[in-house]
Amino acid sequence: MNNSIKVLLGAGFAIAVAFYVHFAFGNIANSGFLMIAAVFGAYMAMNIGANDVANNVGPAVGAGALTIGGAIVIASIFEAAGALIAGGDVVNTIKKGIIDPSAFAGDPMIFVYAMAAALLAAALWLTLATILKAPVSTTHSIVGGVMGAGIAAGGFAVVSWGTMGKIAMSWVISPVLGGLIAAGFLYIIKSEIIYKDNKLEAAKKIVPILVSVMAMAFITYLTIKGLKKVWMDIVEILPFLPETKKPTIGIALIFGLIGAVVTYIVVKPRIVQRIITLTDDRESINKLFTIPLIFAAALLSFAHGANDVANAVGPLAAVFDALSTATISAKASIPLWVMVVGGFGISIGLALFGPRLIKTVGSEITELDQMRAFSIMMAAAITVVIASQLGLPVSSTHIAVGGIFGVGFLREWLDRKGTNEKHQELNAQLAVVENYRTEMENVGDDYKRKSELFEIIKVEKKTAKQIKKALRENYVKRGMVKKIITAWIITVPVAAILSSIIFFILKGIGA
Repeated sequence: MNNSIKVLLGAGFAIAVAFYVHFAFGNIANSGFLMIAAVFGAYMAMNIGANDVANNVGPAVGAGALTIGGAIVIASIFEAAGALIAGGDVVNTIKKGIIDPSAFAGDPMIFVYAMAAALLAAALWLTLATILKAPVSTTHSIVGGVMGAGIAAGGFAVVSWGTMGKIAMSWVISPVLGGLIAAGFLYIIKSEIIYKDNKLEAAKKIVPILVSVMAMAFITYLTIKGLKKVWMDIVEILPFLPETKKPTIGIALIFGLIGAVVTYIVVKPRIVQRIITLTDDRESINKLFTIPLIFAAALLSFAHGANDVANAVGPLAAVFDALSTATISAKASIPLWVMVVGGFGISIGLALFGPRLIKTVGSEITELDQMRAFSIMMAAAITVVIASQLGLPVSSTHIAVGGIFGVGFLREWLDRKGTNEKHQELNAQLAVVENYRTEMENVGDDYKRKSELFEIIKVEKKTAKQIKKALRENYVKRGMVKKIITAWIITVPVAAILSSIIFFILKGIGA
C-alpha cells in the first residue's frame, strides 16, 4: 500500500469522525469547533499509533518473535481493548496541572481554542518525528501543546515551571533506568545461561524463574497502570478487595506474586519438555523466549491503550465538556464516542503508519535477538512500577528506547576484550601502532626516520579509529542515538511553539 492511499484512509477516518459529531451534536453551541477538535483528536490518536506503539512491539519484531503483520494485529487488538475496557471514564482537562486554569479567564471558548491547538500541535510534531524515524513521547508532545496554548492565552506566569522541571527530569531518568534494568537482565541471562558449559541445563533452571519474574512485573504493572481508572468498578464486583480509589502497590505486588507462582508451575514442565528437542547453543536458548515476548507485546499494548489513550482523547473530552456545559471543569467525563475515536484511531494509525517506527525500534538502533528483546520488555514494566512508587516522572517511550541502548552498550562492554573477528582486527591494528611507537622511541637521533614514523603512526591511528568506529556502530548506532535524544529534548518546545501559533489562528477564526 503506497503512502497516498494510507493518507487517504487516515483522512477518511478523521472525516467520518467529523460527520458523526456533526449529526450527533450539531445542536450544541459552537459545534463547528467540536468538529474541528474531533478531527484533531482522531489525527492525534493515529499519530500515537504510528509512533508510540512501536515501543511495545518493536523489540519483539526486531528479535524475530513476531512479524510486522502479526505485531500490528496483536497491538491493534490490545491497544483498542485497553482503551475501551480500562481507559477510564474521567480525565483531567489540563494535562498534569502544567498551567493555571486562570489562564482562560473563565472563558470556555478560550479553553476550547487552547485544547484544540494542543491536540493539533502535538499531532503535527508526532507526524514529523515519525517521518524522521524518531520515537518520541506522546505525553511530552501533548504537555508541550498545552503549555504553548496556555502561554499564548495567559502569558508565561500561568505555567507551573516546577511541574515542567519534573517532566524534563524524565528525559534523563527514563532512559537511564530503562537501560540499566534491561542491561541487568541481559547480563543475568548471559552469565547464568550463555556462558555456562551446559547451556540447556542452566536454561532449565533459570528460564522458568525469569518468565515468572516477567509475569510478576507485568501483572503488577497492569494492576497499577491499566486498572487504576476502573478499580472502583472492580471493587464493587469483588468486595473482598480494599476500597481504595486505585490499586495500591501492595495489592499489585500480591497479584503479581500470585501470577508469578502460577506461571512458574505452568512454565517449568513445558520448558523441560521443550529443552529435550533443542541443541546446546545460543540460537536454541533464544527460542525459549519467543512466546514470553509475544505475551509481553500484548500486555504492554493493553496497558498503553488504557493509560495513554488520554493523550489523544483527554483534550477532546475537555472540549466536549466545555462546549456542552459552557464552563471549564477541572475534570471531564469521557463519553464512549470519544473513547472509540481514541482506541480505534490508535489502531488505525498503527496499521497504516506504524511499520516505519517498528523497524526503527526493532532493528535500526542495535541488533536484537529474543533474549535481548526479553530484557527490554522486562525493563519497560519494572521501570514504570519502580518510578510510579518513587514519584519519579518517566516516559514509556524513553524507557523502551533506553532499554535498547542499554542492551547494545552491554554487548559492546562484554565484547571489549576481543572475542570476535572485528575486535581481533582492532587489537591487531592497535598493536601495529604500538610497535611503530616503540620503534620511534628507539631510533635515537635519526630524525629523518622519526619523522617518517610519526607520519606512519598518524595513518595507522586513523585506520584504528575507523575500525573502532565501525565496531561501535555494530553494537549501537551512534547516529540514531544522537537523533533520538535530540528529538526528545526538542519535543516540548517545538510542540509549545506550534500550539501557540495554532491557538492564535483558532482564536482569530472564532472572533
